[in-house]
Amino acid sequence: MATHERQALVRVHGRVQGVWFRAWTLREARRLGLDGWVRNRRDGSVEALFAGSAEAVEAMLQLCQEGPERARVETVEVAESEKSPAPGFEQRPTA
Repeated sequence: MATHERQALVRVHGRVQGVWFRAWTLREARRLGLDGWVRNRRDGSVEALFAGSAEAVEAMLQLCQEGPERARVETVEVAESEKSPAPGFEQRPTA
C-alpha cells in the first residue's frame, strides 16, 4: 500500500457531466502521479479521491476549479480523507 502525504475527497458541481470531465481528470491525475479514482454521481456532480504528495494533490485541486474546456465548474467541495486508494488512478462507475 502506498504512503500518501495528502488524501482529498472532492465533489465538483456545475456542468461537469457530458463534457469529458472524468477522462480529463484521469489524464491530469496520472500526469501528476496521483493515486485514486473519479466517478460521476447521480446528482450531476463528479466525485474524486486524490492521493499523493501534498503538492500534487494541491495542483489537482487547482485544476478542478476550471476543469476541461467544455466544463463550467460552479463549486468544488474538498474534504480531507483517511481513505487510502490502491496504487494508480482509475475511472469508476456512477454512484
